[in-house]
Amino acid sequence: MAKVGRNYIMMWMLFSILLILGHSVEAGKVRHFKWDVEYIFWSPDCEENVVMGINGQFPGPTIRATAGDTVVIELTNKLHTEGVVIHWHGIRQLGTPWADGTASISQCVINPGETFYYRFKLDKAGTYFYHGHYGMQRSAGLYGSLIVDVAKGEKEPFHYDGELNLLLSDWWHESVHHQEVGLSSNPMRWIGEPQNHKLVVVEADGNYVQPFAVDDLDIYSGESYSVLITTNQDPSNNYWVSVGVRGREPKTPQGLTLLNYNTNSPSKLPTSPPPVTPLWNDYAHSKSFTTKILALMGSPQPPKTFHRRITLLNTQNKMNGGYTKWAINNVSLTLPPTPYLGSIKYGLKNAFSLVNPPENFPNDYDVMKPPVNPNTTTGNGAFTLAINTTVDVILQNANALSENVSEIHPWHLHGHDFWVLGYGDGKFDPKRDERKFNLKNPPLRNTAVIFPYGWTALRFMADNPGVWAFHCHIEPHLHMGMGVVFAEGVQHVNNIPNQALACGLTGKMFTTKAANHNN
Repeated sequence: MAKVGRNYIMMWMLFSILLILGHSVEAGKVRHFKWDVEYIFWSPDCEENVVMGINGQFPGPTIRATAGDTVVIELTNKLHTEGVVIHWHGIRQLGTPWADGTASISQCVINPGETFYYRFKLDKAGTYFYHGHYGMQRSAGLYGSLIVDVAKGEKEPFHYDGELNLLLSDWWHESVHHQEVGLSSNPMRWIGEPQNHKLVVVEADGNYVQPFAVDDLDIYSGESYSVLITTNQDPSNNYWVSVGVRGREPKTPQGLTLLNYNTNSPSKLPTSPPPVTPLWNDYAHSKSFTTKILALMGSPQPPKTFHRRITLLNTQNKMNGGYTKWAINNVSLTLPPTPYLGSIKYGLKNAFSLVNPPENFPNDYDVMKPPVNPNTTTGNGAFTLAINTTVDVILQNANALSENVSEIHPWHLHGHDFWVLGYGDGKFDPKRDERKFNLKNPPLRNTAVIFPYGWTALRFMADNPGVWAFHCHIEPHLHMGMGVVFAEGVQHVNNIPNQALACGLTGKMFTTKAANHNN
């Protein structure tokens, strides 16, 4: 709870977590956790429902460690009828791409009754989280906080007296299995604001930013922020914290909780009404917040030029008689039964399509109107990136199937941070828009948004050998095909645990080798 007086509180407000950041370190402790994943009865909103829990609790246990530590999670699947994996969101998995926790990309699913060991190093401090990355298990409740403190002897570039970890998530009464069948989606974009208190943003996605003060905070699915709050209001009162859905017209009232000043009862209601969150479609407000985010002085700067540019057009399409899909350059992603990491490492030619995915879209495509031909196709090809090269990605938004509809999409890159070079409206024009790029102090992120009818420019170094997902973090959108796969330097990846690849063609390969060895 807040301390009375002019103290600072670090509030971790993320769509699934958030925290602070430090520098890379070499040494640390090994921290062991033993988890059982199973369905349990829970009442998140006072109405009992079935949720996916860990060790009998929802959300899952908070992992708290120090930069440089190695985390070992002994994960047992007790779901009985479905597989499971867990992605460690924001952890770059340097040297351990098989521990990224992405089904069909970095590993096989963990089958019912099986135990899998995740082992990885926390290379830098920050606010992170973990969540299921198979089907729609995140929506079922499989997530929790992963908080990495700065290494011993290091300090954050700001002072605070206490911490609050605020975990925000959507919740439905309809089961995820119903949602999967119906291919339904819900907004995953939030606004949070504590009454009468300024929020000073100091960190985003595990990277320090130039501090700036706001009245409310935009949080997209997959993002995390650290903010400072000064408890300088009347200590005899409590204050509302409002949380509202944006990006799609909400059908429910805004969420409310209290900022409780010590000496007051936690049940004491504020004397004034709660603040009203911004309108769901006030995109000018959203852009104003997003463009304020700049890297702290001294942060790594991006390379001035790029080796390769990939432009990804985000569209909503139809397929096979009317099924709605999301597609990238008119290809809706479907994942293969053999993880890419294994099939590429062992040169298995029939595991996924070797046809290169399209790197752009036709020049005459009108992003302001519904597609003339709404039909799409599926594919599972991967972009192969040359190791240690600089890659630009232009995320291009467009009109959906219905007229005058373009949705917000937060995109998350596994295994890397990227620089957000800029945002713009309409169709990206290299000659016109490259001049707007911020190459001086662009923020480092692992998740970035594209606004309706707009574009977002990203730049990253392909310097982490492995196979990595890049996708819209709205879970139904990924489930409906909104993602791509990047592969880089897989030949440099060694010591992949056989258990991570014990399915599909790699599983058959291991079985054949074992049989030949025994004969």
